[in-house]
Amino acid sequence: MNKLINDPATIVSDALRGLAAAHPELHVDHEHRIVRRGDAPVSGKVGLVSGGGSGHEPLHAGFVGPGMLDAACAGEVFTSPVPDQILAATTAVDGGAGVLHIVKNYTGDVMNFEMAAELAEAETGVAVTAVVVDDDVAVRDSLYTAGRRGVGATVLLEKIAGAAADQGRPLAEVADVARQVNANARSMGLALTSCTVPAAGKPTFDLPDGQMEIGIGIHGEPGRRRVPIAPATEIAEMLLTPILADLDFTSGSGVIAFVNGMGATPQLELYLMYHEVAEILGKHGITVARSLVGSYITSLDMAGCSVTLLRADDDLLRLWDAPVRTAALRWGA
Repeated sequence: MNKLINDPATIVSDALRGLAAAHPELHVDHEHRIVRRGDAPVSGKVGLVSGGGSGHEPLHAGFVGPGMLDAACAGEVFTSPVPDQILAATTAVDGGAGVLHIVKNYTGDVMNFEMAAELAEAETGVAVTAVVVDDDVAVRDSLYTAGRRGVGATVLLEKIAGAAADQGRPLAEVADVARQVNANARSMGLALTSCTVPAAGKPTFDLPDGQMEIGIGIHGEPGRRRVPIAPATEIAEMLLTPILADLDFTSGSGVIAFVNGMGATPQLELYLMYHEVAEILGKHGITVARSLVGSYITSLDMAGCSVTLLRADDDLLRLWDAPVRTAALRWGA
């Protein structure tokens, strides 16, 4: 196992120390493994809290800052944060306007965020609303999930809901915006290699040379099928066909098209894939209003990519364009 680590048992803590050193504008609570805005809580603003297992960086800690999340909880690799972490994050960012929990649809995440919300409301009286992200069209029910998995749309949702909160919108309205993003987003991913969890020291699954797994999850869950490696043009079709079959993307003000790397895919290949995606969308009469290309929700060292489309209206596009200043995403500020 060739990795830049000291000890698999301390990899999350060590990484958080590095994040704190690199980004002094953030506050890192090492006891609870929480990353929050240095100015949190912001009085009168809805607080946004997300989190999940480590190994998906820059999700979620990389998206903490003005215009996006107020706090993120880091679980062990591919393991949900525990309720005490989420409770601590929730109370730390409560500015009096309530807190929105953004939860990827994995059984442990959903359960632990629900428990934390109940504790927060009982102990401090803070109003907590949760929105669960379930945009993956690949499979229903998997090793980690009841229903569809939460994947690439999480990034888009955190950005757009974060902008709505920064505008001073009330909790119910910020939650509605988040639900709108989730309802109008669909994703599909593929793996060219497995990932290696540091504590395991070996690949999560066996993927022979010349093969790829279509429809994988971000924890290395198996996908729809295993097929021979194909040209990027054909791969883009494999990813987009089930997305376009699941939702009509021709209405609205266009789509936000997101091509995401899984951790070990070079930007060169991601832009090549984006070109193929854009070509296919054009043939289907779908207008690309905005784009995002890069590795933003990863699976450790997995090679591969995912595609997310979000059907947007003018309000969602304005929120997407609003300033954001985080470690991993920033513009307009």
